[in-house]
Amino acid sequence: MKLNEIRDNPGAYYRAKRVGRGIGSGKGKTSARGGKGQTARTGVALNGFEGGQTPLHRRLQAALDSGKLKADGTLDGKALVSSGLLRRLGDGVRLLAKGELRTAITIEVAGASEAAIAAVEKAGGKVILPAGRAKEPKPEDTASA
Repeated sequence: MKLNEIRDNPGAYYRAKRVGRGIGSGKGKTSARGGKGQTARTGVALNGFEGGQTPLHRRLQAALDSGKLKADGTLDGKALVSSGLLRRLGDGVRLLAKGELRTAITIEVAGASEAAIAAVEKAGGKVILPAGRAKEPKPEDTASA
């Protein structure tokens, strides 16, 4: 074995796709970014933009309205996957205060922002968090003796 023969195991790393290396590569000229526009530039992160498909925060209410999701019972990640709203569960679902909720639902999530919890409760619903993630009372909320 020589020093120049040392390699990683096959499949141990993923070589980055080299874009902008000529038309013969298939990823030249615009480098798979299309033509012009905001998203062709660097440093663009459009919050809530999912590549043109309807964002999840709009799909959730639409699924409730159309009957794909049932508001009765507890909604969790598995229910979102089985209804087709999510492709896979990953590390769980975090509920954020995006969009509008008009239906009272009970939803079980891995995490949620305070604004999202308030929005769900305002609609008449309830958010269930894992045991270690339950919201703790702030020191000014507790009565001092």
